[in-house]
Amino acid sequence: MRLRYNYRVYPDADQRAALANAFGCARVVFNDGLRARQDAREQGLPYICDGDLFKRVITQAKATPERAWLGEVSAVLLQQALADLNAAYRNFFSSLSGKRKGRKVAPPRFRSRKDTRQAVRFTKNARFTVTASGHLRLPKIGDVSVRWSRSLPSEPSSVTVIKDSAGRYFASFAVETSDEPLPETDCEVGIDLGLTHFAVTSDGEKVDNPRILRRAAKKLRRAQKALSRKEKGSANRAKAKLKVAKAHAKVTDTRKDWAHKLSTTIIRDNQAVYVEDLAVSGLARTKLAQSVHDAGWSQLVNMLEYKAARYGRYFAKIDRWFPSSKLCSVCGAIAESMPLDVRSWICPCGATHDRDVNAAINILAAGQAERLNDCGARVRPGLVPAPR
Repeated sequence: MRLRYNYRVYPDADQRAALANAFGCARVVFNDGLRARQDAREQGLPYICDGDLFKRVITQAKATPERAWLGEVSAVLLQQALADLNAAYRNFFSSLSGKRKGRKVAPPRFRSRKDTRQAVRFTKNARFTVTASGHLRLPKIGDVSVRWSRSLPSEPSSVTVIKDSAGRYFASFAVETSDEPLPETDCEVGIDLGLTHFAVTSDGEKVDNPRILRRAAKKLRRAQKALSRKEKGSANRAKAKLKVAKAHAKVTDTRKDWAHKLSTTIIRDNQAVYVEDLAVSGLARTKLAQSVHDAGWSQLVNMLEYKAARYGRYFAKIDRWFPSSKLCSVCGAIAESMPLDVRSWICPCGATHDRDVNAAINILAAGQAERLNDCGARVRPGLVPAPR
């Protein structure tokens, strides 16, 4: 399995200037390639293939006075910028033809020098190395100090240097990791995600919603007000903008750390994990949008999925139209309606249900049925036309 290992790096003043130059060169090459293909399309010319585009915006551009400064950086990061453009076009065309599943992908757009996130990628051809002293040696940049929080499991195939909106620098290594299956266990769990409780498991455990963004709302509001009072274009406004970015970065890091710990605990203790396939993008357009974004359900689900694949666990998503909340886990009867304010209900069979625990039990049962039924074949009958 290919994973990314991220580390904080601390470039000095000269290295930060060299990285800024690298970010700018990669952005210009990307924009030049995009502009060339757009111009060819407007003029009715054939689509410019990858090789011709490389010659035009890199090889031939370096020989002109307007783009001679492209030779000041490693050629590999320029090649990777064009590789990103080509990948964006492939995803766009695959989305148009229907080969790519999921939401429609928009065509690539120009990169701005005002983007808060900048990144360049070095592959093995760039001959980046990790020195014996623990520094990251990058071509035409130098030896960058790295804070090694853990060791790399194997030799990296590429490294991406990232500058985020808070002004921090990171090195993201792409490495191949071998599967590390955990000892098997008999426990399986169904998880119902919510807002009152972030997660409710089929065994009755309720995980409180940390509400990380709401807890930091007062500090964020104070920093945003201070930013709005600063004059546009001034040095004080730039400082206030950085404070706002750092405050948001702290919220993001806290949420990610909390999700990592919870997902690791769930995968370690259970052989199979089942969750409901929530329409997060749809819920984010309701009046609960801020709470939905603050919860970060998709982040947890993605972590559960890749950690299950890495550690030999089974993971599955249950159909989002499955009536987990309205279905009685004892007799199988389905209630006519179940408003959100109903947190517990009594089935005509006499069973009393906690709404979330009952939903988690039904998710577990549906997941086990799908898993045991001939490699995921359909269990429930399909829809039939209503009689006239």
